[in-house]
Amino acid sequence: MSNLVGKYDPWLDDQGPAALVLREHLMPVEGQDGVLFPATFAASEDKTFRGGYNIDRFSDDRNVCLVDSVGSQANRIEPLFMQKDYAGLVPQIVVRAGSKKVNLLEAGHRAGDAIVRCSALQTELHEAFKAILNGNAEPLAKIAPTSLVFGVWDSRDTQAKLPRLVDSKIRAYNVRKLTRSAQYIPPVDYSAEELLNEPGDLRDKEGQIKSKHPFAQRGFVHVPASGSHGGVIAIGGIRREATLHLAALRLLFAENDDEKSLSLRRYVLGLALIAFTSQPSRYLRQGCNLVADPEKPTEIKLVFNDGRKEDAVAPHEDMLTYAKEAARKFGLDPERAIHYQEDGPDRQVDFDPALAKKDLARKKLK
Repeated sequence: MSNLVGKYDPWLDDQGPAALVLREHLMPVEGQDGVLFPATFAASEDKTFRGGYNIDRFSDDRNVCLVDSVGSQANRIEPLFMQKDYAGLVPQIVVRAGSKKVNLLEAGHRAGDAIVRCSALQTELHEAFKAILNGNAEPLAKIAPTSLVFGVWDSRDTQAKLPRLVDSKIRAYNVRKLTRSAQYIPPVDYSAEELLNEPGDLRDKEGQIKSKHPFAQRGFVHVPASGSHGGVIAIGGIRREATLHLAALRLLFAENDDEKSLSLRRYVLGLALIAFTSQPSRYLRQGCNLVADPEKPTEIKLVFNDGRKEDAVAPHEDMLTYAKEAARKFGLDPERAIHYQEDGPDRQVDFDPALAKKDLARKKLK
């Protein structure tokens, strides 16, 4: 065994740290007082949340605004393992569905997604999830190891569930919400030019144009848009927080074999460290391009069960070297050329409509 692959074994020990925690201070490219556009969300079914920005307000007039959710951050980070320097760290599983090819790393529910469940991998994944229920995570790690890193729930079959080991989210503090208005003006007054007759139901009782009328929707009349979301100014700053839950990682086992369990944990730790120390794109959406705040350095801490904290150094390049060595010890060549074959780690399978129909029929029977 090389010294490198055992370097982080103290983190895997039962008396080791509970988590690795990162705090990264951000700001809009325009500056600390710049406007940013957080994510918007649909209204809740019970209408207690009316939709729009997710802003939690407190009795002392402070608030916290969710800029990018845990799920969204995971979707930005996980495809990293499709890139050249990282692809060899995990099996590359691709599902062909009609004219489209979907990598498992892009599937919304990862190993629990319908596109994979209704493919030639169905039986293998079913058995891997059953193994999870019996305390053995090794079979799933051989097929979809990032599902162990970012969490997975086989909600439509075995109900096997694994928590996220790495979560990241971005929040803005004490925000001031802005609104914006716009006015669409068509190039021609179609009614005045007698090109089109104005429909009798175009306006409401107050004479205002109905914005959802086909005439308005298709751009044949003036359409005002007032009071829509105009972004926020974060008076209390913006922060990305990421956590690698080492305590949860230590709950992963391979059969009841201590040596195999250690190899599994080292491999998953390597992948988790890659995800944790990666730099996901800070261009989140139109109007939300974030950069590091130069006045506030990034902090990485090891947090122990007694609340004690220690500074941690985790350069991404060092984590990549460790992850490659851990992958080799787990039986995967991180430097291999990606070739899809039935008996190899990298596979290309077809989505099977017949399996999908059976899956739907099973749901109806319930």
